[in-house]
Amino acid sequence: MTSPPIRPAVRFLSEPLIERIVEEARDVLGEIGVEVPHPEVAELLLSAGAEKDSYSGRIRIGAALIDRSLASAPHAFTLHDRDGAARADLGGLRVHFTPGSAAINILDGATGRIRPPSTRDYVRYARLVEKLPAIDYPSTALIPSDVPEKISDAYRLYLSLLYGSGPVVTGAFTIEGFQIMADLLLAVRGTSDALAREPLAVFSCCPTAPLRWSEVTSKNVIDCARRRIPVEIISVPLTGFVAPGTLAGTLAQHAAENLSGIVISQVAAPGTPVLWGGSPAVFDYRHETTPPGAIESQMLCCADAEIGRRLGLPTQAYISPSDAKSLDAQAGLESAHGILLAALAGINSVSGPGMLDFESCQSLEKLVLDHEICLMARRVTRGIEEREGDFPVIPHLRALIEEGHSIIADHTRRWFRQEVSFPGPVIDRMTRARHIEDGARPLGERAKDQVEALLKSPPNLLDAERRRRLDEIMTSAARASGMDRLPQHEP
Repeated sequence: MTSPPIRPAVRFLSEPLIERIVEEARDVLGEIGVEVPHPEVAELLLSAGAEKDSYSGRIRIGAALIDRSLASAPHAFTLHDRDGAARADLGGLRVHFTPGSAAINILDGATGRIRPPSTRDYVRYARLVEKLPAIDYPSTALIPSDVPEKISDAYRLYLSLLYGSGPVVTGAFTIEGFQIMADLLLAVRGTSDALAREPLAVFSCCPTAPLRWSEVTSKNVIDCARRRIPVEIISVPLTGFVAPGTLAGTLAQHAAENLSGIVISQVAAPGTPVLWGGSPAVFDYRHETTPPGAIESQMLCCADAEIGRRLGLPTQAYISPSDAKSLDAQAGLESAHGILLAALAGINSVSGPGMLDFESCQSLEKLVLDHEICLMARRVTRGIEEREGDFPVIPHLRALIEEGHSIIADHTRRWFRQEVSFPGPVIDRMTRARHIEDGARPLGERAKDQVEALLKSPPNLLDAERRRRLDEIMTSAARASGMDRLPQHEP
């Protein structure tokens, strides 16, 4: 009888420390509260039992309201693709990868220079994600610079829905932009009931550290909740800058900010799916930067997920971006240990593959490299298991001694491909002689070639009728923003 495998895992917090952090976060919300400038959101909280500090104007959230909100938030939920099929089950220790979102730049694979992205870049990105099975669903990873800022949030979603089949991690930049994006989702899904039943998108909603919600983000939370669109609360405490100077103190602030977002979503519509998320980072005093590639930033992400899971919520984190400015060794090492830690920590939605330069730049070449890292991390989480026929090992060794190898042994042929994963051509495992014969191409060239090879296949376009509906919505929004027509984006 074979032994079941053990799932490798990583933990950074003891149970008593988790309890203390949550207790401190609850105290923070009850005594200091959060700043909520949007009057509708503030009124919702007050009508649900929160209190307004007469001096500071902050909204204090008591323990009873926090408990009620945690009780109504789902422990897990499923994202569905544009045709309604289940794509990702977010909960437990199930890990999914999605590219980092909202980059204002792209690393040009041809020139090696960082520049603003265009519609063409976005379409290439959307098509590429479709070809990377370890990237479970796309994000609106780039902000095209050839449309007005007023509609850039909706335009990203529009292109993702046209050229990709998966659910989309996205976000609205304005209160008005959310309505356009909701209309785009409805145009694909058909009805509000179907969209609530089969979620097609997750909206990122970010409180501002410390302990503040802007008018736009807090309104986005309640707008999503009323349509049963899942949200991920992305708290961004920065250790030693806009958060306490220790990791534990930062975690308490993160927990308070996230709990406030959970409460806002649940008072708007109990039962709304919410991801306990974040993009915490430490502050590098030397350069005045907040590096997500720092090992301590990644430790914060994993610990945040432990807290969220302890509260019974699905989790998200920005944990795999690199702070490098090119596809170099730093980019590989920072993303590799981030992706591996995320997988071992069981973070449900891991945001960041493809990202460089402090979450501001997306690279298609890095995305295909990170895809290989995601595959490796998934292999690690499967652990090592006993296979049928492994033991006793003496007969295998006797046959090995007699044959001189085990390449064609029955046991090898039965199990080897399940035991060992083989990366794609981006990873060089050739002999040096073969490497030279192949042109001695460096990683960047191999990644560029892989991007172009994957993009040679036809795009996975949306059907004509739903495409027409999307075109009408987006064209109308473009005209309202002063554009005569949308940029050319046919593949």
